[in-house]
Amino acid sequence: MDNVFSNFYSKIPILNVSRETCLELESLISMIKQKNQQINIISKKTSEISELRQRHIIDSAQIIDFIDLNSNTTCDLGTGGGMPGLVVAIAMKKIKNSLRINLYEKSYHKCVFLKDVSRKLNLNTKVIQKDIFTIKNIETGTIMSRAFKPVPIILDLISQNFKKFSNIILFMGKSGRKILSENSKIWDLDYEEKKSITSKDSFIINIKNIKKKNL
Repeated sequence: MDNVFSNFYSKIPILNVSRETCLELESLISMIKQKNQQINIISKKTSEISELRQRHIIDSAQIIDFIDLNSNTTCDLGTGGGMPGLVVAIAMKKIKNSLRINLYEKSYHKCVFLKDVSRKLNLNTKVIQKDIFTIKNIETGTIMSRAFKPVPIILDLISQNFKKFSNIILFMGKSGRKILSENSKIWDLDYEEKKSITSKDSFIINIKNIKKKNL
């Protein structure tokens, strides 16, 4: 197995990086690069293979230990090109193959891509081509969101549209501390966090409970 990409994926110990998992992640990279020539799956600035591995694949994979394995489904809000949803789905083949990843994306062309990748890699996913804001009473385990909408909008969406969930995973960037401070004035948030391994200025939060304050 190519030592370059095996070293990349060894950064995520919980992945238990097998040859098969590495090859499937590399296949995903190839499909993203190919499709990116037709539609904007990821930014052209991060489309070089080394950047793509680090900024998108590894960044997505680092949330694996926050996924609720006691639920039957997990959902990715506004998954776009499938990060983190497709990466999680690949990892789950080795961790818990029965866990279905629901990929919410309103773009027809991106949904075609998500379905194509899922079919070729035999992933346990369901691509839902709908505007997530129009769907009510959703029940799921973990909710993931990466580069979708601002945190206040995501929290309002979950509060209003989800009937049941176990936890929420959000990717926080350079302004994450300020965003958390501002939202803590409106929401009671029960969360834990960990430092991102792909950016020294970023971190991941795992929210267990949200409740809007009476202001």
